[in-house]
Amino acid sequence: MVRWIAILLMLITVAALSFMAGKQYAGSPAAPSGMGASAPAAEATPPATAPESAPDPGLHWTVPAGWRTGEPRSMRYATYLAEGVECAVYYFGKGQGGSIDENIDRWAGQFEGSPNAAREIRTVKGMRVTRVHIQGTWLSPGADMKSTGSQAGWALEGAIVEGPQGMVFFKMTGKADSVATAAGDLDALLASLAAN
Repeated sequence: MVRWIAILLMLITVAALSFMAGKQYAGSPAAPSGMGASAPAAEATPPATAPESAPDPGLHWTVPAGWRTGEPRSMRYATYLAEGVECAVYYFGKGQGGSIDENIDRWAGQFEGSPNAAREIRTVKGMRVTRVHIQGTWLSPGADMKSTGSQAGWALEGAIVEGPQGMVFFKMTGKADSVATAAGDLDALLASLAAN
């Protein structure tokens, strides 16, 4: 456990330093679209929010209509926002990010009582995709993964894609009804996955 915390802290530090260096040398950043943005999302050659130093996951996908690109955030490859939900995309590099079971356990641990996660395995264009659903009281983990408060009646729809350059993680969270509404959009995004 101590080893995982040390690795997580190291990754956060590296990501923060990379992000700060990118802001210093990258010139003026593109204006982010927030929750109130009305421009529809288009095909992503994912994505505009990826830090310049982010490794290439070797995948591209189509962002669902009505989803907006969020501001760049530390450790994330992309952030998408839809009505009442946030979909975070993570890619740490080939062979990085931990196993599928470790990540699903981590996601479940972000809910009170670590409820069992429902899983489904799919294949999209030859890539194995593990779909995950968890529902319960969300512990609102902050940057240090400690709870910043609890949110009853929340859900997580996730997917772990075993892509050509390693695993890519899609994690959508929000109130359970909003997540249920957006789950079809997440499935459409996953169906559009293709290797670069």
